[in-house]
Amino acid sequence: MVRITSAAHAHHIDWRKRMSDNVAYGLLVYTALQIFVTMQAIEGDSGSMLPMLALVVLVAAIIPLFRRFERHWEHLDDTAAADPALKGAYRRDQFAVWALAIGLPFLLTGLFKGAATLF
Repeated sequence: MVRITSAAHAHHIDWRKRMSDNVAYGLLVYTALQIFVTMQAIEGDSGSMLPMLALVVLVAAIIPLFRRFERHWEHLDDTAAADPALKGAYRRDQFAVWALAIGLPFLLTGLFKGAATLF
């Protein structure tokens, strides 16, 4: 039986790749939720293209923000990318990516619906 030590396991950690994967999956989840939530919100509205344009803008606007998280980790060299001491910083950024990916579509749609009721 081969036992993997924590040092050997740490060598296989690559925070750069992990953050890149989180950003990619987060963008997919954000886009899917934005489409689903927005389409539900505008289902009864007229055939205006404005909501669709807003949807495209909202999806395009999130890409630079998510890319910023990814860029933060890209500068690491191979040794730093495998440093277990970065786990806390990685988890903080990972939480932020997923909080934005899941929460932002609902928040934005709520804001739009709220504004629509005022006008």
